[in-house]
Amino acid sequence: MGFTKEFKEFAMKGNVMDLAVGVIIGAAFGKIIASLVENILMPIIGVLLQGVNFADLSIKVGDAVISYGKFISATIDFIIIALVLFIMIKAMNRTKKKEEVIAPATPPPSNTEILLREIRDLLKK
Repeated sequence: MGFTKEFKEFAMKGNVMDLAVGVIIGAAFGKIIASLVENILMPIIGVLLQGVNFADLSIKVGDAVISYGKFISATIDFIIIALVLFIMIKAMNRTKKKEEVIAPATPPPSNTEILLREIRDLLKK
């Protein structure tokens, strides 16, 4: 019974749930980027390169077929995802810095506090 309770507490912690949501959204985001690259960017790049279809780019070595065009598409997927994540994190960090600047600084001590500190210091002597 203790193991089940401990597991339930672990699974229901906020960090675990946030991570689960992040993984699900990340998977969906990956599919969107893959579709963008495969269906929009690669055809445009193919037209610019005089009709090259990256999905068909391959080399046959013996009985094996090396599909390097699909590798190029996957690499472009990765670069776009990394770029978008970099931009998002940079924007979040900029927002955090603005929040830190907006946070009020501690006010300077009042004249009464200064006088009380001086009296305290004199009494210590």
